[in-house]
Amino acid sequence: MLGRFNIFMVCIGLSLLLGTNTTHAQILEDSNSLNLVRNEIDCIYNLQFKNASEIYEKIARLYPGHPVLFLLRGLSTYWKNYPMLNTAPAHISFEEDMRHCIRLAEKNRNTAYEAEYLLANLCSRGMLLKFYADNGLTLESLPLVTSTYKYLRRSFNFTNACSDLYYYTGVYNYYRVAYPKVYPAYKPLALLLPQGDMDTGLKQLHTAAVSAVVLRAESYLLLSWIYLNFENKYQQALYFSKSLHEMYPDNMSYLATYIKNMLLMKEYDEAEKLILVSTKETENKYFQAQLTIFKGILQEKKYHENNLARQYYSTGISKMTPFGAYANEFEAYAYFGLSRISDIENEKKMSKKFREKALKLGDFKKLNFDR
Repeated sequence: MLGRFNIFMVCIGLSLLLGTNTTHAQILEDSNSLNLVRNEIDCIYNLQFKNASEIYEKIARLYPGHPVLFLLRGLSTYWKNYPMLNTAPAHISFEEDMRHCIRLAEKNRNTAYEAEYLLANLCSRGMLLKFYADNGLTLESLPLVTSTYKYLRRSFNFTNACSDLYYYTGVYNYYRVAYPKVYPAYKPLALLLPQGDMDTGLKQLHTAAVSAVVLRAESYLLLSWIYLNFENKYQQALYFSKSLHEMYPDNMSYLATYIKNMLLMKEYDEAEKLILVSTKETENKYFQAQLTIFKGILQEKKYHENNLARQYYSTGISKMTPFGAYANEFEAYAYFGLSRISDIENEKKMSKKFREKALKLGDFKKLNFDR
């Protein structure tokens, strides 16, 4: 069940607005360095790692030993190895970089730098929590979850200093109310926390999407996720998922979100074009598995070729097997599809069995492509 806490907790992370230390000027006040960091983040998100490495070396020369170096290096490792599995050797250096950044940030005693250190701290914590939750590592997540809350609440004091912090306040305001509605088991925990406001949270996330210096992409991603999964407002989600894909066209994860959004809106022709092009270009096995399941949805919904759709769904599930908890969402879509096809073919027991599997795997039960 704690795996479902992923979206709540990961949203407190990924502000790369960077800590500093007392021996260096603040990066936020150094426009040249800030542009370098922004450019590197864009390269990492767009999977342009050679360019990112070159920019990294420039930042390292300007700010040796700076916490941002560990953030950027860990972020690069994460995307180079996406999906980052806990069985992958790269996860060791990723965790070490994020935890080293946390240690550096928490050593700060200079109040003039508190906002930047707070953001660096939250960034590393958020990335670690995402990694733990995506891999179902509950025991590793628990202590980090409990110790992170105070830093999240602290961010409310610094929104005037940095518009990126509206990302964090938006996360808290929205999820504090929305999450217990979707998962009632968390209501007792939520009652222990200060009240939030969903409308305010969305407004703050929109502000971050427009005004954030570094967190623009993360704000777009989160808004697309909220409108898809919590609000089920696919048209609103499309603006953010499409924009994110256009900003980072080589990022397969963002492309998958965009394709999924179009399929939910029944924009089958446009989705199919992207699927066909992507199938020829990608070597990422995780994305290939996603595309296989998307092809099943197309065959079922657009072409009404249920036998071929069944084959794609079954193959997609098989391809997803190596990816552990990362596979759950997409396996759920495939099982929902197999359930619908079995029902049409009057295989009622199989239909029920497949739907039970889908409901067990999927966090958001309404996101099932039934309609």
